[in-house]
Amino acid sequence: MRLGAVIITMGNRPDDLKALLDSVARQEGDPIEVVVVGQGVKVTGLPDGIRTVDLPENLGIPGGRNVGIEAFGPGGSDVDALLFLDDDGLLERTDTAELCRQAFAEDPRLGIVSFRIADPETGITQRRHVPRLRASDPMRSSRVTTFLGGANAVRTKVFEQVGELPGEFFYAHEETDLAWRALDAGWSIDYRADMVLLHPTTAPSRHAVYHRMVARNRVWLARRNLPAPLVPVYLGVWLLLTLLRKPSGPALKAWFGGFREGWTTPCGPRRPMRWRTVWRLTRLGRPPVI
Repeated sequence: MRLGAVIITMGNRPDDLKALLDSVARQEGDPIEVVVVGQGVKVTGLPDGIRTVDLPENLGIPGGRNVGIEAFGPGGSDVDALLFLDDDGLLERTDTAELCRQAFAEDPRLGIVSFRIADPETGITQRRHVPRLRASDPMRSSRVTTFLGGANAVRTKVFEQVGELPGEFFYAHEETDLAWRALDAGWSIDYRADMVLLHPTTAPSRHAVYHRMVARNRVWLARRNLPAPLVPVYLGVWLLLTLLRKPSGPALKAWFGGFREGWTTPCGPRRPMRWRTVWRLTRLGRPPVI
């Protein structure tokens, strides 16, 4: 199975990027072809054999990754699966690529593998990095309904069938949008605790646009993918959860601004999932109302 890797960077972590590339090069089995996408920067100083794409502007996380996908041919078709890795991450083990190959080979309907993210100093996996509701045991692998954007592998046939990441999202929830479309098309998603990306513990709210885009994209996600009766239920639940978390005044103002923007701006094509998929998500432990 031919593997490629897509890494997006803003050029501000050259040492981390080099360490990540070294960890990819150390993977057992056939070499992995790597494409590094510079988000509004020119990428230099990389090892020989690493391809780069320099974008004139920052297209956001999904937009940058989509450019990386297309660098491997339409929909990434030059390879069988693509690894998506954060530029400040590090593959802990040398057999992660081989584990990916084995997982995809053993299950023809496995479309996406989500890696476990662990802090390099403490080894702790943050609860938010376990893509299921029952997240107390990060060492338990399982079938899931979404995946982690900067630590995963996707079979390129998924992109061929359901399309790429929603570039208009820029940041937040783009993985769930792709996951729901993949699940609706009959693919499965696995969380694998034995495939580890080391990554420093961070808070998502470090991004200045976090509260606005989380709210806007949540609305877009529902409008694009959910059956009409579930849209108000899903968004109502998330409105309640947001209020219960008691964000600061400025954060709440940004959140409501994004929520309003999600209703008043185009969200892209609407392709509501089948009720059979709703039931499948429910059986997997995460009905699409939360």
